Amino acid sequence: MGFEAGSSSNALKAPSPPREDTPLLGHSPEALSSQAKTFANVFIAIVGAGVLGLPYSFKRTGWVMNLLMIFSVAALTHYCMMLLVYTRRKLESSNGFSKIASFGDLGFTVCGPTGRFLVDILIILSQAGFCVGYLIFIGNTLVDVGNLSTSILGLTPKSFYIWGCLPFQLGLNSIASLTHLAPLSIFADVVDLGAIGVVMVEDVLVFLKQSHAVKAFGGVSVFFYGMGVAVYSFEGVGMALPLESEMKDKDKFGKVLALTMAFIALMYGGFGAFGYFAFGEDTKDMITANLGGGFVSTLVKLGLCVNLFFTLPIMMNPVYEIVERRFWGGTYCLWLRWLLVVLVSLVALSVPNFADFLSLVGSGVCCALGFVLPPMFHLKVFRSEIGWKGWTLDVGIMLLGIVLGVSGTWFALLEIFFQTE
Repeated sequence: MGFEAGSSSNALKAPSPPREDTPLLGHSPEALSSQAKTFANVFIAIVGAGVLGLPYSFKRTGWVMNLLMIFSVAALTHYCMMLLVYTRRKLESSNGFSKIASFGDLGFTVCGPTGRFLVDILIILSQAGFCVGYLIFIGNTLVDVGNLSTSILGLTPKSFYIWGCLPFQLGLNSIASLTHLAPLSIFADVVDLGAIGVVMVEDVLVFLKQSHAVKAFGGVSVFFYGMGVAVYSFEGVGMALPLESEMKDKDKFGKVLALTMAFIALMYGGFGAFGYFAFGEDTKDMITANLGGGFVSTLVKLGLCVNLFFTLPIMMNPVYEIVERRFWGGTYCLWLRWLLVVLVSLVALSVPNFADFLSLVGSGVCCALGFVLPPMFHLKVFRSEIGWKGWTLDVGIMLLGIVLGVSGTWFALLEIFFQTE
C-alpha cells in the first residue's frame, strides 16, 4: 500500500488493495461481519503460539502476578486498539480522508512518511519475530518427539529439523495470494484450539494425581519478563482497523472487542495456571515438553507443529507486502521472499529458549506497536479536544509502553544469553 509521496489527503483518496493486516476471514464490502463473526476474527487474530509459553511464564513470575499481568495487558490492549479506531473515525469524518485501511495508513495520515516507516518497521519485526518463535517451537518439539540427542549430518537435532523445514517453507512462501493461504489459516486455528483444549485436560489430570509447590509472586526482574510474554500473547493491535471496517454494526465494535479480549484473557489465565499447577517448578519453556511420550501427547505436539508450519507463510505476508512495496515497487518478488525466510530461519537457529524469545519480541517490539504508537497518534489528532486528563492518559500510556519495552528487552536479553537454569 504505497502512499509515500504527496499530501496525506490526496494520497489516501485512491485506495489500494488492503493486503497488510487484512483479516483472513474477511468479507466483500457488501457482506459485512456480524457480531459473532467479528468475535471469531478478533479471536483468530490474537490467539497464537504465545499461549504455549504462558505456563513457564507463570512459573517464573508466580501465578497471581501473572494473572494480574494477563488481565491488565488485555484491558490495555483493548483500550489502545480503540484509540486507533477513534483516531481513524475522527480523521475520516472531519478531514475527508476516504480510506484509512490499516495501521500503516493511519501512521502515514497522522505523521506522514515517518509514521508509516515506524509502523512498517515494527510490523516487520513483530511478524518475523512470531515466525522465528514458530520455528524454534517446531525444532524443539520434533527433537522431543523423536527423542534425538546425537548430531545428524553434523547438525544438532534442532538445527537439522529447522533446516529440513526450509525447502518446504520456501515453496509455501512463494504463494503470492493471501486468499490461497486462507484455508491453511483456518485449518491451523482449528488444530491450535483443539491442541490447547487437550493440553488443558492433560494438565488437570496431572494436577489431580499430584500437587506441586507453587509461588504467587516473583521479583522485579521477572515482572518485566512476564509482561513481555503477556504482551506478545495479546499482540493483534494491527488488526483493529481492518476488523472494525468490516463489521456491520460499527457502534458495537468496542463491546464485541472487549468481550473477546475478556474471553481470551480467561482462556490464557486458565491455560497458564493449569500448566503451572500441574508441573510446578518442572514446567518447561514449552508446556508440550511436559506432556510425556504417550500417543495423545505426541499427536498434540505434531498437530501444533503442523499448525505453526502452515501459519508461518501467513504471518510473513505483511512483511512481504511492506518489503516489496518499499524495495520492489509493490510487485511480487520471489528472491526477496526467499531471503527473508532464510534470515528468519538463521535467527531461529541461534535462539535456544522459546519463552525467552516470546518475552524479547513482546517487550522490544509489541510494546511499541501496541502501547506507544496508538496513544501517540490519538494525542496528535485529538490534542486540542481531550483536555489535560486526556493528555495525561495518552502520555502515561506512552511512557508505560516505553518503560516496559526498554526494561523488558533488557531482562529478556539477560535471560537468553546468561540463563543458567
